[in-house]
Amino acid sequence: MAEPNVPEIESAEDESELDDATLEAALEAVLLVVDSPASNEQLASAVGSDVRRIKPVLARMAAQFTERRSGIDLRYAGDGWRFYTRTAYAPYVERLLLDGARSKLTRAALETLAVIAYRQPLTRARVSAVRGVNVDGVMRTLLARGLISEAGVDPESNGTMYSTTELFLERLGLASLTDLPALAPLLPGVDLIDEISDSMDTDPRVTRSTKNRGSKPDPVSELDSDD
Repeated sequence: MAEPNVPEIESAEDESELDDATLEAALEAVLLVVDSPASNEQLASAVGSDVRRIKPVLARMAAQFTERRSGIDLRYAGDGWRFYTRTAYAPYVERLLLDGARSKLTRAALETLAVIAYRQPLTRARVSAVRGVNVDGVMRTLLARGLISEAGVDPESNGTMYSTTELFLERLGLASLTDLPALAPLLPGVDLIDEISDSMDTDPRVTRSTKNRGSKPDPVSELDSDD
């Protein structure tokens, strides 16, 4: 009876290990997409390597970024690794962010911000549902301006929830969210909404539009995105 070829099995396992250059590249790719510090264990699991191997690799990567005075700084902060911008280049980053902050928010951004302010915390999908349009681009703008931030995960959909920030209150001159004006006085009553709906059904302009399109007009469905 032939003996099992143990050396060949060990060789196959060795071949699955990433070489140092590939391992560094894989770690860089993972670190670019994390939104919070990633632990040694998380990074090891992501790249399929042993924790004892990636620790010195990460330390070497951090030293190399510092040695070549890269704008990227790899640091172990809190309980994990994450990319940061190097302090020496902070003025350039601030200039970019401040120049963007000077421009006014678009109407779409203001409407999206209002939805979040009054119904927070809520997911991006719920904001889109309320507004009837895709809000991905607008949400990125509000996040970049520091007016909204992530506020946990929705237990039903597992989607990221968002809420307004202290900067939002500061810009509006409010002490807390309780100082936001009440929405009820600004909304029409149920009877008025029914009257508006009935008047639209009998409006000849709406009737002609319906006949031309072959279906009931739906302004919201015509708006695909705010971008």
